[in-house]
Amino acid sequence: MASMLGGLFGTTCSVDVTFDAEPNRKTAPIGRDRKGERAYIYTDGEDVAGSAVVSIRPGKKVDHQGVRVELVGQVDMLFDKSKSYDFFSITKDLEPPGSLYESKQYKWKFGAVDKQNETYSGINCRLRYFVRLTVVRNYATNIVKEIDLVVQNLYPQPEINNTIKMEVGIEDCLHIEFEYDKSKYHLKDVIVGKVYFLLVRIKIKHMELNIIRRESAGGTGSGNQTGQQQTDNETLTKFEIMDGAPVKDQCIPVRLYLTGFDLTPTYKNVQNKFSVKYFLNLVLVDEEDRRYFKQQEIFLWRKKVG
Repeated sequence: MASMLGGLFGTTCSVDVTFDAEPNRKTAPIGRDRKGERAYIYTDGEDVAGSAVVSIRPGKKVDHQGVRVELVGQVDMLFDKSKSYDFFSITKDLEPPGSLYESKQYKWKFGAVDKQNETYSGINCRLRYFVRLTVVRNYATNIVKEIDLVVQNLYPQPEINNTIKMEVGIEDCLHIEFEYDKSKYHLKDVIVGKVYFLLVRIKIKHMELNIIRRESAGGTGSGNQTGQQQTDNETLTKFEIMDGAPVKDQCIPVRLYLTGFDLTPTYKNVQNKFSVKYFLNLVLVDEEDRRYFKQQEIFLWRKKVG
């Protein structure tokens, strides 16, 4: 019965909401699929404006309790939907309660909106911003339409950016030093480094450099009652820097371009819900397929939108 009523009344009114975006405004993927649906990019402090349309079928009327538009910032815990929450919400009323007899278009604008957190789509959590248009109904289901926007924020170049120098070794078998030119990189940067073999008494087959993203979701703050935290490591690239056996005193250059990888800035305890860290993982594999590795955290920041 309910579906029949929905069929009778559901098409009486439909809604749509769009952004008033400049033709040159950049877009970015909303989800993890780089080729999936895209949305306009906005930055912290920018206005967000657009149009809303409520379409009424000719000869029909719709009684409502108001038409409103909201800008919402939301963190979703994908492994536990009950942990999802709106950390930010602004509402504007477009129409007071009453009846609509014909289609109507509205302009809306949220001025100088505070958007400190970036859009993020991870394994266990996501942070999204969206505009929601709602026709509030008294007895029938509300009529709702949502559209996403992507938030990306630029950061100043770090004032201090130290080199990374580390040693890794197995007593009397292997001793190597590696050095990277800095510890903080922007998302389109290039990692430049060197690996020195000071002692080689095991047969190394090849060496690779991995970029690992570590997502910790579930929050560690006082607001997190259960203390449940999900941590996932995701290897974003395996970059071979040497194939074959090295010899003592050999120096192997490293040059890894970050362009083209699915990277975000480093995020620290966003809304007390999740953190994202990045690591360089140097891996050596010997002829018996034993793996020796050393991990080092790096800090990533956004220099350019898009």
